[in-house]
Amino acid sequence: MSVPLYQAKAEFFRMLGHPVRIRVLELLQEGSMPVRELLAAIEVEPSSLSQQLAVLRRSGIVTATREGSTVVYELAGGDVADLMKAARRILTEMLAGQNELLAELREAEVTAR
Repeated sequence: MSVPLYQAKAEFFRMLGHPVRIRVLELLQEGSMPVRELLAAIEVEPSSLSQQLAVLRRSGIVTATREGSTVVYELAGGDVADLMKAARRILTEMLAGQNELLAELREAEVTAR
C-alpha cells in the first residue's frame, strides 16, 4: 500500500525539523564540507552531529564520501538549496508582517495616551 503524498510530505518536513539538520543544510549550500568543519561551525557534540548527519544521509538529502580518513558531506541535489532559500524568503515575509503589526500596535498605544 502506498503512502499518500501529503503524508510523505509531512514525514519529509518532520525529518527536517531539527535545528542541527537545518544548520547542516545551510552550511552545505556553500559546497561540500568535511565533518570537522561542520563541527566547528555548528558547535555541537560530535555524537549529536553524527546522529543528525545519519538522518540526513538515510533520507537521501546529503551524501557522504570518504577522502582518506576524512568524511566529506554535500547536498544530494540543488533542490534542497532551493528549499532552504524558499524557507528564508517565507520567514522574511512572515517577520516583515509581524514588524508591521508591531509598529501599528505601538502607534495605537501612543495615540491612546
